[in-house]
Amino acid sequence: MSRPTASPQLVNDQQRSAHIREVVMAHGVELRKRYPILKHQDLLGAGILTVALVGMCGSALLYLEGVIAWWACLLLNAFFASLTHELEHDLIHSMYFRKQRIAHNLMMAMVWLARPSTINPWIRRHLHLNHHKVSGTETDMEERAITNGEPWGIARLLMVGDNVMSSLIRMLRAQSWIHKRSILLRTLKVYAPLALLNWSTWYVFLGFHAADALASALGAPISWSGATLEAMGIVDIAVVVLVGPNVLRTFCLHFVSSNMHYYGDVEPGNVIQQTQVLNPWWMWPLQAFCFNFGSTHAIHHFVVKEPFYIRQMTAPVAHKVMREMGVRFNDFGTFARANRWHAQERTTAEKVQAV
Repeated sequence: MSRPTASPQLVNDQQRSAHIREVVMAHGVELRKRYPILKHQDLLGAGILTVALVGMCGSALLYLEGVIAWWACLLLNAFFASLTHELEHDLIHSMYFRKQRIAHNLMMAMVWLARPSTINPWIRRHLHLNHHKVSGTETDMEERAITNGEPWGIARLLMVGDNVMSSLIRMLRAQSWIHKRSILLRTLKVYAPLALLNWSTWYVFLGFHAADALASALGAPISWSGATLEAMGIVDIAVVVLVGPNVLRTFCLHFVSSNMHYYGDVEPGNVIQQTQVLNPWWMWPLQAFCFNFGSTHAIHHFVVKEPFYIRQMTAPVAHKVMREMGVRFNDFGTFARANRWHAQERTTAEKVQAV
């Protein structure tokens, strides 16, 4: 099928965006004609969720039976969990079981259970839909929460992979006690109950093993009680099969997402300026645990209602027309510009935040 053509020199950004949308949507239609199974969107969504959940449970069982090492289980489950993130994102846009609310909400609950490090997905729906309306601005709370627009430094490194740490640092930065209290209450609301349990387990795991290693290094090993060791055995298993995979997945996703979105000096509603395609070879270890997010998420900003597996299939065609129309690819300067579209001198406040 022939593809519509347009000259990037002769149209404005809105027209370029419309042309990208037209080409990508046309290719999606072509794919559905070529592979009729793609028309069964609900079935595919439920099938992918089943594969992901069975994969996570199977990997955990193999680890518990001693068939695979802890690190293999952790990596496998981080990958399977990345599938459930893509499903949640599609569910937020009502792509599966839109008219069957019980099945739709059951899928939402299952993808949340597979990723207990995240906020309540029903709350995230409002944040994400707002993200599309105000992407790249201060009111884009979803991307700001994962450090988009933050200057790189120790603070951003701590915040990018740890949701609770991100909230804590923002609370410490708040100028008034009213603002600090607001951040605390909002954090408790959106992360209850799963994420609070997930991150508490992670901190207990880190604290116990850090204290144990330090005491042993100092020649004064701690004599832990039997009950403590038994409890930590359960914590260790939870970290390998669920908590750890989601810590890894969260870091990879937030690092990629926060750096492929632009912030602060974009034109409102200009989709060309909202994202870049971030897919260098050296980022594949990160992309593996966020399902190639850096390469395909920018497509979603142009064509919102295509499920994630269609974006993977349309990527070659989409990337070609996006490049022709001026979408940026691998703009690594954004790391130094705190995700700004234009190069600019950092303000004093940004330099302080980077410390």
